[in-house]
Amino acid sequence: MLQYPQEHRACPRSMRIESLLLPIAPQAVCGRRFGGGKAAAALPPAEAAAWLDELLKGGKSIGGVTVCGPGDALAAPEILFAALDLIRAKHPEFSLRVTAAGLGAAALAPKLAERNIAEISLQVEAVAAEIAEKIYTWIRPGKRTLPLAEAAAILISEQEKAVAALAQAGLKVTIQTTVYPGINDEHVTAIAEKMVQLGASSMTLLPFTPVPEEEGAPPACSVAVLDQAKAAAAAHLALAEYDATLLTPPGSGTAFAGTLLPKPTKERPNVAVVSSSGMEVDLHLGQAEKILIYGPRGGDELPSLLTVRDAQEAGAGTSRWETLARECLFDCFALLAAKAGENPQKVLAEQGIKVLLAEDSIDGLVDVLYGGGKKQKCKK
Repeated sequence: MLQYPQEHRACPRSMRIESLLLPIAPQAVCGRRFGGGKAAAALPPAEAAAWLDELLKGGKSIGGVTVCGPGDALAAPEILFAALDLIRAKHPEFSLRVTAAGLGAAALAPKLAERNIAEISLQVEAVAAEIAEKIYTWIRPGKRTLPLAEAAAILISEQEKAVAALAQAGLKVTIQTTVYPGINDEHVTAIAEKMVQLGASSMTLLPFTPVPEEEGAPPACSVAVLDQAKAAAAAHLALAEYDATLLTPPGSGTAFAGTLLPKPTKERPNVAVVSSSGMEVDLHLGQAEKILIYGPRGGDELPSLLTVRDAQEAGAGTSRWETLARECLFDCFALLAAKAGENPQKVLAEQGIKVLLAEDSIDGLVDVLYGGGKKQKCKK
């Protein structure tokens, strides 16, 4: 996970954002030993694109988008390309950048080049396996986690192949290195030398900042150590400044972290809920026999239980969810369930009904959807 400098953790007051960090990657490929603060939630591609629209409508001026985190942008290429294509289609003026560890990047270089990516930033912390082992606790080059020594060697090899392939495809490659005092600060020269030979055009150095009270972590990277590392790198590669902005993704701090929450409309003012007790959202959508319908109460407009409807019987496939949307959820903008399959989520979304997965009290979750309380409990 990228180590964000402290000064970039919050959105600046200016309405101009040169490059917005967009977290759309749900899958990680490695875990770091130190500095692992709370990550932003991953946004599905459609919700990421919708969030950008909301920011623009709110007056933000966005020059570009950097796809980065909370997992690795290249770990799920289909998600990455879906997000990039949506953003490019709606906002062709945006400059698009991708930040990743580099695993699998060589094979994806042609597809990335096709999308006119302005820059690929590879997180290279070492060019020696023994140093990488001091920074990572695990690395997963494929579908399974390998012994760290073996995986570290694969990571370094994959990163070298990635730089060469990306540069050959005509993409600008920058190297992003977090400086860990006592671990890789004196290794920066070796990184810069190797990366420029492979075709990298610039390097960004980030100071390591430990999590408060983190045990066994190296000290925070001082200005002196960072300046020394920059001087060493500058002898081989042009230095680039880190200028991206991290905004809190939609829904963070609520039970729906990472989700762009739907809003009630005149045609769809209500929320559907599946529950076994009438108190908690605790059922899989497929198990529901009854649907609780919540909405604004006449008079004071407070969200309350309005009625209970029968759910469509199981066993009818896609038509089951189409019928449910038409006959039971015709006036609902959202449905709350503990779990739901991908097909019903997709079918209901096509009918204008957002399925939200959470396990908590009905009253609290419904309140959040109508702009009330902030729930802290997230479904894992």
